[in-house]
Amino acid sequence: MKKILVANRGEIAIRVMKTAQKMGIKTVAIYSTADRNAPHVKFADEAVCIGEAPSSESYLLGSKIIQVAKNLNVDAIHPGYGFLSENADFSEECEKNKIIFIGPKSKAIRIMGNKLASKEAVKEYNIPMVPGVDEAITDIEKAKQAAKSIGFPILIKASAGGGGKGMRVVETESDFEPQMNRAVSEAIAAFGDGSVFIEKYVALPRHIEIQIMADSHGNILHFFERECSIQRRHQKVIEEAPSSVLTPELRKKMGEAAVLVAKSCDYLGAGTVEFLLDENNNFYFLEMNTRLQVEHPITEWITGTDLVELQIKIARGEELAIKQEDLKIKGHAVELRVYAEDPMNDFLPSVGHLDVYKLPVGEGIRVDNGFEQGMDIPIYYDPMLAKLIAYGETREEAIQLMIKAIDEYHVEGVQTTLPFGKFVFEHEAFRSGNFNTHFVKKYYNADVLKNQMAKESEIAALVAMKKYFEDLKIVRLPN
Repeated sequence: MKKILVANRGEIAIRVMKTAQKMGIKTVAIYSTADRNAPHVKFADEAVCIGEAPSSESYLLGSKIIQVAKNLNVDAIHPGYGFLSENADFSEECEKNKIIFIGPKSKAIRIMGNKLASKEAVKEYNIPMVPGVDEAITDIEKAKQAAKSIGFPILIKASAGGGGKGMRVVETESDFEPQMNRAVSEAIAAFGDGSVFIEKYVALPRHIEIQIMADSHGNILHFFERECSIQRRHQKVIEEAPSSVLTPELRKKMGEAAVLVAKSCDYLGAGTVEFLLDENNNFYFLEMNTRLQVEHPITEWITGTDLVELQIKIARGEELAIKQEDLKIKGHAVELRVYAEDPMNDFLPSVGHLDVYKLPVGEGIRVDNGFEQGMDIPIYYDPMLAKLIAYGETREEAIQLMIKAIDEYHVEGVQTTLPFGKFVFEHEAFRSGNFNTHFVKKYYNADVLKNQMAKESEIAALVAMKKYFEDLKIVRLPN
């Protein structure tokens, strides 16, 4: 493998290219007109404009991307995450054109991309699942009867969904019909498919996911867990590895279950199996993401591995050189997704110009970044600027280092999730490990954050004043 095209943008494109470069592999970037001056374009050995700013006219043009790859004699395509990373048709098209798709085969993508199909696939492996219906439903009356038999509260989820779209919690029978209608219309708008399934709502869940890696020689490994319970709008903002609540026994059970999920669909490459963990430490299979996850760096840090390097080696047909018993958890890592969003205004995207953009540096700090000072934030794509990761020997050390890194991360021109991150990492519920996916709903609101930031500004002003008067004593001022 001599040349890889990265079919993505921003921080993940650079992240993949860094490993390819380390392995002596040339890289090709693609970019839209909005990303002409983006760092990932400059970082690559070659770069090609793929189309206009909207992703439907650029980063989602699978056939055009493959044509570029053929023109430049590319051996493989790495899709990153998002865009075409879980598109089975794109994976197939790569294969047909004798270009290696650095990811699973199309069959696995199709099975795991549909929640009902994935549940059907794992059924024979006796993997625990949340009680619910095992078929897609569009008929409201039929759905209501199913909900009653499961027992309220229930969760309505789009069959083809992800990212919290087409998802509704229904507490009582009287709320069912309007919520069902909303879920179906959301699912049609987002995925072109209005079918939903219904399952028991787990009231106080934690979101735990297991990183797996499978080669073409029958080896499947798990790389332990990531805790992803701090979410807004059903989407992750903060992750950590390992989880503060898993015992070694539970970790082993969940790891083995994740390996069986991968086995059920003849998986290849990097994937993540997501579970819900209830208040009694029972875990249930949720779904499988058939790609590299945003939060993969925290796993890399605690296991001492480069997951992208393993992806590339597997795609080349190599056998995994490590065994399950070789993998050990070392230290603790936490991650904050730095979004251009306003945490004071319901996390709405904050577009604008990066007047100041300075990253923290130091031992135990990693920033996977896709932007530079002076750039505009495009409105067309996911608003994530970077991922801020901190690593320590202990959880406490990692948290303290993260707070310091947040303080040293300077952004002006747009609002970001940095203040929200600081709020979480300083909060007693997070620090104690006693939290679940309802953290934001339970503990966070804009006023709390405003008060905290006002208090910090006041302290900073007092410190500055004290320093000024101390300096006056040292410096002899002219009369």
